[in-house]
Amino acid sequence: MILDGWFWAGTVICALSLIICVVMTVIRTFPDDASILSLVAVELFLVVYGISAAVRTAGGETMSGPVWEFWGYVATALIIAPIAFFWAVTDKTRWSNLVMGAVGPTVFVMLHRMQVLFLG
Repeated sequence: MILDGWFWAGTVICALSLIICVVMTVIRTFPDDASILSLVAVELFLVVYGISAAVRTAGGETMSGPVWEFWGYVATALIIAPIAFFWAVTDKTRWSNLVMGAVGPTVFVMLHRMQVLFLG
Protein backbone atom coordinates (compact mmCIF):
# COMPACT_ATOMS: atom_id res chain seq x y z
CA MET A 1 0.00 0.00 0.00
CA ILE A 2 1.20 3.47 -0.89
CA LEU A 3 0.69 6.32 1.55
CA ASP A 4 1.24 9.62 -0.25
CA GLY A 5 1.52 13.23 0.87
CA TRP A 6 -2.26 13.60 1.04
CA PHE A 7 -2.44 10.89 3.66
CA TRP A 8 0.34 12.37 5.78
CA ALA A 9 -1.08 15.91 5.55
CA GLY A 10 -4.49 14.57 6.59
CA THR A 11 -2.90 12.65 9.44
CA VAL A 12 -1.24 15.78 10.81
CA ILE A 13 -4.43 17.86 10.49
CA CYS A 14 -6.56 15.17 12.14
CA ALA A 15 -4.04 14.67 14.96
CA LEU A 16 -3.81 18.41 15.64
CA SER A 17 -7.59 18.66 15.69
CA LEU A 18 -7.79 15.83 18.21
CA ILE A 19 -5.13 17.39 20.44
CA ILE A 20 -6.73 20.84 20.33
CA CYS A 21 -10.17 19.48 21.14
CA VAL A 22 -8.91 17.33 24.03
CA VAL A 23 -6.98 20.28 25.49
CA MET A 24 -10.08 22.46 25.17
CA THR A 25 -12.11 19.76 26.93
CA VAL A 26 -9.71 19.90 29.84
CA ILE A 27 -9.42 23.68 30.18
CA ARG A 28 -12.82 24.98 28.98
CA THR A 29 -16.40 24.37 30.02
CA PHE A 30 -17.87 25.19 26.61
CA PRO A 31 -16.78 24.89 22.95
CA ASP A 32 -13.98 27.26 22.10
CA ASP A 33 -13.04 28.89 18.80
CA ALA A 34 -9.88 26.76 18.67
CA SER A 35 -11.95 23.55 18.68
CA ILE A 36 -14.29 24.87 16.02
CA LEU A 37 -11.43 26.08 13.83
CA SER A 38 -9.76 22.68 14.09
CA LEU A 39 -12.95 21.19 12.62
CA VAL A 40 -12.86 23.79 9.86
CA ALA A 41 -9.29 22.74 9.06
CA VAL A 42 -10.32 19.08 8.78
CA GLU A 43 -13.29 20.01 6.59
CA LEU A 44 -11.19 22.22 4.30
CA PHE A 45 -8.65 19.45 3.92
CA LEU A 46 -11.41 17.03 2.91
CA VAL A 47 -12.81 19.48 0.35
CA VAL A 48 -9.38 19.96 -1.21
CA TYR A 49 -8.75 16.20 -1.07
CA GLY A 50 -12.04 15.51 -2.84
CA ILE A 51 -11.33 18.10 -5.53
CA SER A 52 -7.86 16.66 -6.01
CA ALA A 53 -9.26 13.14 -6.32
CA ALA A 54 -11.80 14.34 -8.90
CA VAL A 55 -9.06 16.03 -10.93
CA ARG A 56 -6.82 12.96 -10.70
CA THR A 57 -9.56 10.60 -11.87
CA ALA A 58 -10.61 13.01 -14.64
CA GLY A 59 -6.97 13.05 -15.71
CA GLY A 60 -6.99 9.30 -16.24
CA GLU A 61 -5.76 7.88 -12.93
CA THR A 62 -7.60 4.72 -12.05
CA MET A 63 -8.62 3.61 -8.58
CA SER A 64 -7.65 0.21 -7.29
CA GLY A 65 -10.97 -0.18 -5.45
CA PRO A 66 -14.59 0.47 -6.29
CA VAL A 67 -15.19 4.09 -7.32
CA TRP A 68 -18.58 4.25 -5.59
CA GLU A 69 -17.04 3.14 -2.30
CA PHE A 70 -14.29 5.79 -2.48
CA TRP A 71 -16.78 8.59 -3.14
CA GLY A 72 -19.06 7.23 -0.43
CA TYR A 73 -16.21 7.58 2.06
CA VAL A 74 -15.48 11.11 0.82
CA ALA A 75 -19.14 12.14 1.16
CA THR A 76 -19.46 10.57 4.62
CA ALA A 77 -16.22 12.15 5.84
CA LEU A 78 -17.45 15.54 4.63
CA ILE A 79 -20.59 15.42 6.76
CA ILE A 80 -18.93 14.31 10.01
CA ALA A 81 -17.39 17.69 10.93
CA PRO A 82 -20.59 19.71 10.33
CA ILE A 83 -22.58 17.25 12.46
CA ALA A 84 -20.06 17.62 15.30
CA PHE A 85 -20.14 21.40 14.89
CA PHE A 86 -23.93 21.57 15.15
CA TRP A 87 -23.77 19.27 18.18
CA ALA A 88 -21.32 21.68 19.83
CA VAL A 89 -23.46 24.72 19.00
CA THR A 90 -26.57 23.18 20.52
CA ASP A 91 -24.90 21.46 23.50
CA LYS A 92 -22.63 24.09 24.99
CA THR A 93 -20.94 21.86 27.54
CA ARG A 94 -17.39 20.71 28.11
CA TRP A 95 -18.19 17.37 26.45
CA SER A 96 -19.11 18.89 23.11
CA ASN A 97 -15.38 19.67 22.73
CA LEU A 98 -14.74 15.95 23.09
CA VAL A 99 -17.39 15.16 20.48
CA MET A 100 -15.58 17.52 18.12
CA GLY A 101 -12.35 15.77 19.09
CA ALA A 102 -13.74 12.48 17.80
CA VAL A 103 -13.83 13.94 14.28
CA GLY A 104 -10.04 13.78 13.86
CA PRO A 105 -9.57 10.05 14.54
CA THR A 106 -12.74 9.16 12.64
CA VAL A 107 -11.66 11.06 9.54
CA PHE A 108 -8.13 9.63 9.87
CA VAL A 109 -9.47 6.06 9.70
CA MET A 110 -11.68 6.97 6.74
CA LEU A 111 -8.76 8.71 5.02
CA HIS A 112 -6.67 5.57 5.37
CA ARG A 113 -9.44 3.54 3.75
CA MET A 114 -9.73 6.11 0.96
CA GLN A 115 -6.00 5.77 0.30
CA VAL A 116 -6.35 2.00 0.09
CA LEU A 117 -9.21 2.34 -2.37
CA PHE A 118 -7.44 4.94 -4.49
CA LEU A 119 -3.86 3.73 -4.52
CA GLY A 120 -4.11 0.09 -3.52
